[in-house]
Order: sequence, then C-alpha cells, then structure tokens
Amino acid sequence: MPAGSSAGGAVAVAAESTVATRMSAPPSFDVADFPVPHGREEEWRFTPLERLRGLHDGSAAASGALKVEFSAPEGVTMETVGRDDPRIGRAGKPVDRIAAQAFTSFEKATVVTVPKNAVLTEPVRFSLHGEGSVTYGHTVFSIGDFAEAVLVLDHTGDAVRAANVEFQVGDGAKLTVVSVQDWDNTAVHCSQHNALVGRDATFKSVVVTFGGDVVRLHPRVSYTGPGGEAELYGLYFTDNGQHHEHRLFVDHATPNCRSNVAYKGALQGESAHAVWIGDVLIRSAATGTDTYELNRNLVLTDGARVDSVPNLEIETGEIAGAGHASATGRFEDEQLFYLMSRGVPAEEARRLVVRGFFAELVQQIGVPDVEERLLAKLDAELEASIA
Repeated sequence: MPAGSSAGGAVAVAAESTVATRMSAPPSFDVADFPVPHGREEEWRFTPLERLRGLHDGSAAASGALKVEFSAPEGVTMETVGRDDPRIGRAGKPVDRIAAQAFTSFEKATVVTVPKNAVLTEPVRFSLHGEGSVTYGHTVFSIGDFAEAVLVLDHTGDAVRAANVEFQVGDGAKLTVVSVQDWDNTAVHCSQHNALVGRDATFKSVVVTFGGDVVRLHPRVSYTGPGGEAELYGLYFTDNGQHHEHRLFVDHATPNCRSNVAYKGALQGESAHAVWIGDVLIRSAATGTDTYELNRNLVLTDGARVDSVPNLEIETGEIAGAGHASATGRFEDEQLFYLMSRGVPAEEARRLVVRGFFAELVQQIGVPDVEERLLAKLDAELEASIA
C-alpha cells in the first residue's frame, strides 16, 4: 500500500531487524560500525554537524557530570549499575553513530524500577542539570507488569550531552513519559529513546523542546506482543538560531497493535530551523495494525525554516488503518484581526493564537505544575520576540 494511504509478563528483548528498509539502519552497540557522518547521508542531511561539538566524530571526550535529582513514590528504586547489567539494551540498540558513541562512552548506567502491579499516585521525577561539561549517559526505566506510572524527565542548564534512554513497559502496564528539553541556548543534546511495549501495554510519550543550540532526539517504539498501544506527542518552540530535530520511528512487527503520533512546532527568528521525521514501518506479520502520524508547524516570522518528512512503509494489506499528514503555515493575520476587533490587544491576541495551537498537546502532559511551567515559558518566548 502506498505511503499516505489509509484503510479501514516480563519485558522481552527487542527483536532485531531482519528486513532491509530505508527507515531502519543496522543497529549496533559498537561505534566502529557507524562511519563518521559527513552530512550527505539521508539521516544527517538536515543536522548541522559543525555545531555538534564533536559528538558525531568521537572528538568530544567526557569532561564532567550532570547534576542529578531524583524523587519517586515509595517502592520505586534507582540503581547505578555497570554496562554488564542484563537489563541494559533490552529495548533496542543504537541506530546512529552518536547513540553508539554514547553507549561506548558511559561509565555507569542508571536503572529506575517500578515494581509489578504498583499504581503510582505521584510522578517519578528525574532531573538533569548541566554545568558546561561533556557527558554521556545510559538510563533504563523498567515498568513491571500491570504497573502504572508517570515519569517526568527534565533537562536544564548548559551541557554537551549524548545519551540512550530505555523505557521497558511490561505486559498490561501503563507508562506516561514527559521529557522536557529546557536547556540554556548554548547546550547540545542528542538522545535516542527506545520504548519496548509489552502485550496489552500502553506507552505515552510527550516530548517538549524549548532550549538548546542543537537538540536532536530519536524516539523509537517496538512491541513484544499483541494489544500494545503507543502515543507519541511532541511540541517544540524553535527560536532564533536554534536547531530542533525530532526523528521518530515506530516498528510494527506484532499483530493488532496501535500507534498515534502528533507533533506540533512553532518557529520564530532568523535561521530558526526545525526538523521532524516520522517513520512508521508495518511489517508483514503486523496484521491488524492501526497507525497515524501528524506534524503541524506554525511559522511566526520570516527567516525560519521547517523540514517535515512523514514516511509510511506497509508490507501487508491486512491492517485496520494507516495514514499520515504534514503541514506548515504562516501565522494568520486574520486571526489577529478577529481578536483585535473584539478588543483584545495585539500581544495578547498573538499569545492566545499560539496557545490555542499547542493546547491539545499541553493537555496530554497531565502534570499540572509541568503544564503551567511550559505555558509560562511559551509566553516568555513570545514576549521576547515582541520586545
């Protein structure tokens, strides 16, 4: 079926890709298996390699550590383990050189475990604050069978950071992850997120990107059994000179699973650049799959650039539904005029329009203090552009 068409227990190890597709690179933990990119490769052609501070070519040696703050309800554990811990790598291997470099370079990994059947009433909070150093990391969040949890990952400060993050969601479990990139404007952050979704499990990811000079995130989802559901939401506000890149891949290799992707971005300022790549692969065994992906971008000023590329590859006709949509548009002066004609000042009207654009995604966060903080950050970005 052509792209864009539509039609009506314990955590397992992610299956290795055996099908060669343009949407899946051979995964490997060994950085030597990935050549140094030069910018002409498909997966690197949008990324400003000269601004990655050596993360892509091995010249960025670890020079410090991030300040870590962790809080969680009773029963949730956090451990520091070596790379030989059997829980590391279950959700998938690195698929590009930076992710492989991060795996090769970390000294100790962090494993956060939510026990089987636990239903958490408060979020697990994991905060990383940079102080200008180069760091590599690997973090595993393991959610036991039939457990329910909300996880807030918060990134602030200045850093050059490469990391792999795993979300291992047990059978029947429910996990919501809110990953906030609120770095200083000098930071560089590249991270691969691997989610392994168990049988009848639900995984929801909300990625929020505001800060950073260059942020390049690679969320990936795979399934271990039928009935798995994945919802991937994202919002980004890309300001003057910033590069925000989100590259998603959903691998449907199991029957009767569902995925829904919705990312929205707003851009303002000279040379603001946002990239969204949405790849969905439905393999021949994944009958009954239901999937949809959406990307919307709002360009607020001249000089901003968006690259939005949805890809849908289907190897079976026996699916419940599949499709994608992508659109980029300028700020509508008619909307401003409508509000101003009813007595709303221009600055307030602009704020209301942009807030309305993001409203449905902010509501997906489900953590009131995080929602309030992000709306305040959004207002501050808009006010700065007017000043």
